[in-house]
Amino acid sequence: MNIQEIAITSNVRKKIQKAVKNTSIIFEDENGDIVVNVEAYTSNTAHTERYPLEDILGEDTLDYDAEFWVFN
Repeated sequence: MNIQEIAITSNVRKKIQKAVKNTSIIFEDENGDIVVNVEAYTSNTAHTERYPLEDILGEDTLDYDAEFWVFN
């Protein structure tokens, strides 16, 4: 399993939770970290042509080869 961990501030955390609400894409684990399924996210962004995480974090932050992004 390929996981990219990304440290974020509480303000960025709130922005991510507001921007991505689909539970097939994003969920909160038992530690309180935000976990994003990369395949589901990229499939959704291709369909909607919206890129909320890139807008919040910048395009160079995310590794699309990862299976999950974990924001903590």
